[in-house]
Amino acid sequence: MHSLVSRILQSEPRAVARALTMVENDAPDKRDLLRDLYSYSGRAHIVGFTGSPGAGKSTLVDSLLTYLRKQDLRVGVLAVDPSSPFTGGALLGDRVRMTKHSLDTGVFIRSVGSRGSMGGIGKSTREMIYVLEASGCDVILLETVGVGQAELDIMTVADSVALVVTPGAGDDIQAAKAGIMEIADVFVVNKCDLPGADTLVRELEFVLREKPILRENWLPPIVRTKASVHEGTGEVWAALQRHRHHLQESGYWHQRRLQRHRQETLKLIEAVFQGFVEDEASRNPRWQRALDWARQPDPYASADEILKDMPWIREPLDNPLQP
Repeated sequence: MHSLVSRILQSEPRAVARALTMVENDAPDKRDLLRDLYSYSGRAHIVGFTGSPGAGKSTLVDSLLTYLRKQDLRVGVLAVDPSSPFTGGALLGDRVRMTKHSLDTGVFIRSVGSRGSMGGIGKSTREMIYVLEASGCDVILLETVGVGQAELDIMTVADSVALVVTPGAGDDIQAAKAGIMEIADVFVVNKCDLPGADTLVRELEFVLREKPILRENWLPPIVRTKASVHEGTGEVWAALQRHRHHLQESGYWHQRRLQRHRQETLKLIEAVFQGFVEDEASRNPRWQRALDWARQPDPYASADEILKDMPWIREPLDNPLQP
């Protein structure tokens, strides 16, 4: 393991790829690996790109990748593709748009299946970021699955979130809805040459004016782009840099990392607890009786019976089950 960590710190592509595979597949050595890499995390600017399918997220990420390499910045990309609910497989096709960077040693691109995660990112995305940070990436770009208005997990992972929208993708009522609108640190109006772009910008300006979205005292700017011809890419990066500077100057940068550490810790505890519950439900006769819909009037009653076996979570009810 020490040898692998050393190679990752030296930015060896094969070592980084192997580590990412270990993390994504929950290999037995994953925990030791991440423990060794964790001290090297926290330096990169993690930028999330989210939006509906077809908004041009992949094209924008590719354009920004080209721009950042001209600035001599090392860049990692995690592109999340939806996994099939039937086969569990994923197309992993986003990196096809980024093939021109395949021989660039300053770039590492990885496609990731969502694997059942409903929040727009993969189940192991948070942990994979640690590998890319340790490998020396200055910037990590996260491209989410094409999302709707409730897939907000990117907010808990990225330092800055860019919401990519396009003309004709929805009316002004859709634009005013809460949820994904409120997690954006930068609004990107892509394909700005299409009819309706001016209208979309005005709708966004109206929403920001009438219902100010001031998360962490930051008013999201609106940037027009035509990513297919690299138009507006520099302006997007400038807006993201201003947001990073705002977070660092205001102290929110540190607060976000504290919150991220808390959330990741609780998720690890939840995963262990969920495994315990599933295992106990499969072998404990009392739990099986409690889960039998013919024996209980409703799920709440079933839950009450099971919780009697866990007094450390909840005070026992009257007449608890005997062990």
